[in-house]
Amino acid sequence: MTTLTGNQPLAEITTPSDFRGELRPYQSRGVAWLAFLERWGLGACLADDMGLGKTIQLIAFVLHLRQQGHLEQPILLVCPTSVLGNWEREIKKFAPTLRAIVHHGEKRSQGEVFTQDAQKYDLVITSYTLVQRDLKALMAVSWQGVVLDEAQNIKNAESKQSQAVRQLETQFRIALTGTPVENRLSELWSILDFLNPGYLGPKNFFQRRFAIPIERYGDTTSLQTLRSLAQPFILRRLKTDRDIIQDLPEKQEMTVFCGLSTEQASLYQSIVDRSLQEIEAAVGIQRKGIILALLTKLKQLCNHPRLLKLEAEADSALLSFESRSGKLQRLEEMLEEAVAEGDRALIFTQFAEWGKLLKAHLEKQLGRETLFLYGGSSKKQREEMIDRFQHDPQGPRIFILSLKAGGVGLNLTRANHVFHFDRWWNPAVENQATDRVFRIGQTRNVQVHKFVCTGTLEERIHEMIESKKALAEQVIGAGENWLTELDTDQLRNLLLLDRAAVISD
Repeated sequence: MTTLTGNQPLAEITTPSDFRGELRPYQSRGVAWLAFLERWGLGACLADDMGLGKTIQLIAFVLHLRQQGHLEQPILLVCPTSVLGNWEREIKKFAPTLRAIVHHGEKRSQGEVFTQDAQKYDLVITSYTLVQRDLKALMAVSWQGVVLDEAQNIKNAESKQSQAVRQLETQFRIALTGTPVENRLSELWSILDFLNPGYLGPKNFFQRRFAIPIERYGDTTSLQTLRSLAQPFILRRLKTDRDIIQDLPEKQEMTVFCGLSTEQASLYQSIVDRSLQEIEAAVGIQRKGIILALLTKLKQLCNHPRLLKLEAEADSALLSFESRSGKLQRLEEMLEEAVAEGDRALIFTQFAEWGKLLKAHLEKQLGRETLFLYGGSSKKQREEMIDRFQHDPQGPRIFILSLKAGGVGLNLTRANHVFHFDRWWNPAVENQATDRVFRIGQTRNVQVHKFVCTGTLEERIHEMIESKKALAEQVIGAGENWLTELDTDQLRNLLLLDRAAVISD
């Protein structure tokens, strides 16, 4: 990897001393590349494949700036609402000394108070929605850098959020995106124009000079010119690169933290309040039954309010299906990216009813056939679905499976992503399901995504399991009955809702 002139290799940088973890060689090169462009005040687009660690490269870069004494003003990080919690946790995990704050929710500081507060932090994290809403307050801060995560959110240069982020004054700009930016040239222009304003000329000039000749007439000379102009500012590594793939483990497990929608949060609170009163009054088998029913209800709610059948359909008809579930929003974003990269995915759920709803929703949103295997599938249907997924080059790329029907005995090595949408709180059962993909015959690295709703019992049980993973199977046994043994106070602490987890802006 060389500098802009192409004849001088990038200076290696040592991993910042405050970084908790190890950077792989290609990640170190990514941090060095970001640092080089920042030094010259140039914008950079880190466009690595999904799963190659764009987040930790950005965190290490910020730590590097601070360690060098170059971080004098706060950096603003803008991301989709659905990943605010993920950023917060990754920073705590890899850079606990980094002073970071999430600017979000009803209690966020406003106006002059915010302007003063922002100066106390290295990193201020907010959502695209709030950049529009709080633009005046954000413009009053002298930002050292503005970073856009999931930068495809500004691919339409005319959109309100795209225009809002362009108004922020800053010394350098970074865009993170896992989807290739070469697909539609107007989108490439929009991201590069945010990073280095005016570099590719005004949009109408760009359309005449590059977009029309390349897209309409396949003009290779214009394509070469554009590539040479864009390349210095876009770093894209693929999982299929031999240099990269050797750096990766065979199986990467990631926890995907998702917030609750406002509707989910209010239903969660009312269910917990009502159930705790019943539990307090009950004993023995009756108490256990109420607890298990409550856990199932809360799990279903964390998936989607529709599963509870409690809602008044008239009220909820105003909301789009995905806006009612933080998990579903995040799943959709991740699947779009995986499918765009030519990957295939399995999605595991415990609830057949949810599988049916999810299949219909994803087919509508992604415009692709989605398979669903559950207890009600006949032997013939089951075999046909497996055969199509495994062997048909044009076959569906997404396969939803109920955990009971599809968690064992299948070979689905064509997939390289596994999504555990709702968690079976037993690591052995989850690993068995993951092993449908991670087994002999798998030629690619497997990414396992475990979804957890922040601020709910899902997060607390996840933490309990992680903290005693080695003992988990002995401690927890084969099901969820261990939860029924908790006393009411322990149960209350487990079920307590953290309002900060609600994602609606």
